Amino acid sequence: MTIEQLTRRLPGSPNKTIRGLAVASLASEILIIVTGGAVRLTSSGLGCPTWPKCTPESLVATPEMGINGAIEFGNRLLTFLLAAIAFAMLVSVWKMAQRRKDLFYLSVALLAGIPAQAIIGGITVWTQLNPWVVGCHFVVSITMVAAATVLVHRAWLDNDQACTVQQQRSTATVRQLLWASAVLTLVAIVLGVIVTGSGPHAGDAEAPRNNLDPDLMTRIHVAPVYLLVATAVVLLVMVHRHTQLAELRRPMVLFAVVILLQGAIGYVQHFTGLPIVLVGLHMLGAALLAAACTHAVYVGVTRQPLSLQGAHSTGQKQVHSS
Repeated sequence: MTIEQLTRRLPGSPNKTIRGLAVASLASEILIIVTGGAVRLTSSGLGCPTWPKCTPESLVATPEMGINGAIEFGNRLLTFLLAAIAFAMLVSVWKMAQRRKDLFYLSVALLAGIPAQAIIGGITVWTQLNPWVVGCHFVVSITMVAAATVLVHRAWLDNDQACTVQQQRSTATVRQLLWASAVLTLVAIVLGVIVTGSGPHAGDAEAPRNNLDPDLMTRIHVAPVYLLVATAVVLLVMVHRHTQLAELRRPMVLFAVVILLQGAIGYVQHFTGLPIVLVGLHMLGAALLAAACTHAVYVGVTRQPLSLQGAHSTGQKQVHSS
């Protein structure tokens, strides 16, 4: 047995704790997007009018601030939950940092993103909910959802699998379409943020808007959505026609379902006057869309085994012998 083979088999592969923390990281990143949406949709964005304190005199919300203060302060408290999960994840992978740099760097990135988000949140309050700053806050949260999705995948690989390189499980055309779908997803989400900044639900009655035409921005927003739907349809046909692409079928079906649901919610909310329940579901849908897109792209481009897909045994059969 070579030194490299021995190193791969050293104890310290991700255990149930690490995998549970990875899932918790993803779930909490999605949750804080939903609670952040609740803050905006209930006009609680300035429920705590200062930052980092809730008021100039108090670190926490006071009874006089009512429900809006409680909602905004509750969302701030959730940041500490995310920080605790991210810190626990980093501590859990610390000893295997040399062998599992993938887990270590992803854990560091998620932990570093939390104070960065807190600072952006503070700037949001200081600028009285400037829609461009609010939008930046949301896009960074979406990025963290994508990173947490990759972390979940990587946490299900043991050290041996993480060092394994297999033949590509998809064609060059499929990989290009997957990357195109990722770009279209990001563009659609960013344009959706701009649409939100032009409409109601600013987070406070006195909050500024970006002064863009909501109807025009909505029409611009749906253009990449149409392209994304078309790309997803082409990918679905390709993965179901070729056995080589079988491992991509479930991720692509999931991605397509999320796209269709998100599009349906978007249309209904637009033509029903943007009710807050549907707007909240649309924000949840954006987080799920980012996760589903990342999942599909990861499965299509990675050259490691896919334990999450039940491909542990089949993946090892395809490993190149050293």
